[in-house]
Amino acid sequence: MTSTNGEDRRTGSDITRSLDLLWGEGGRPARGPKPGLTLDRIVTEAVRLADAEGLAALSMRRLATELGTGTMSLYRYVPGKGELVDLMLDHVSTPPADDGSWTGGWREGIEEFARETLVLYRRHPWLLHVNPARPVLGPGSIAGLDRTLSRITSMGLTDPELVGVIVMTEGYVTGVARTQVHEAESARTGLTDEAFWQAQLPALEKAMSSGRYPTLAGLTGDAFGSDFDHFEFGLQRLLDGLDVLVSRRARER
Repeated sequence: MTSTNGEDRRTGSDITRSLDLLWGEGGRPARGPKPGLTLDRIVTEAVRLADAEGLAALSMRRLATELGTGTMSLYRYVPGKGELVDLMLDHVSTPPADDGSWTGGWREGIEEFARETLVLYRRHPWLLHVNPARPVLGPGSIAGLDRTLSRITSMGLTDPELVGVIVMTEGYVTGVARTQVHEAESARTGLTDEAFWQAQLPALEKAMSSGRYPTLAGLTGDAFGSDFDHFEFGLQRLLDGLDVLVSRRARER
C-alpha cells in the first residue's frame, strides 16, 4: 500500500525520496555536510554491516557509529532505514561492467544470471530477508535486468515470456540460496553436519528397518550425499525444459 506522499508501507520508505537518491537527484545534503562523508560511502558501509551481522543489526544510529559521525549527519543524506535499504539493494544489484564481448547464446545467458544471482545471495545473505515485491528500481537493478534480457532475446519468446524466464530462474535460485545460507548459519552453531546426523542415526535406522518406508529404505547410500550438485542438476533441467519451448516456437515461426 502506498500513501499519497509516496511512502511505501511495505518497506517504510518514501518512494519519491528513494528514487531521487537512486538517480542522483538527492545525493547531497542541503547543508552542513561532514567532510569525507558521501552517500556512496554510507551505502557501502551499510552493506558491509548487513553482510557481517544481518539486516536486523542495521540502524541509523549503529551506522553512524561505524562511520564515526553523528546520527543527524546521516539524516542529511538519507531520510531513514527504508530508503537506505532501497539504496543498498540497488548497490549490490549493479552488474559487472559489460565490455561488449559477450558471444554466448541464451542458454549461457541464463546460466550466467543464475550463477551470479546465487553468488549474490551467498555474499549478501540479508537479501533473503527483504521482501522482493514492488522494488524501487534504480540504475543498478535496471542495468542488471537489461543485461540479462540482452543475453536471452535470441530465445524468440514474447516479451512477457522473456520476463517470465527471468522470474522463474530467480525463483529457483532463491530457493537454493536460502537452503545454502541456512546450512552456513547452522554450521556456525558449533555442531558439525556429521555430529548432527550421527545423533539421529539410531532413530533413522530403526525407522528404515520397520518396513513402513520401503522407498526410502531402498535408496543407495549416496542418495543424500554431499557430492551431488543439486543446484547444477536443477539448473540444467530448467534449461532443458526451456529448450523444448524455444524449439517449438522456432518450428511455429
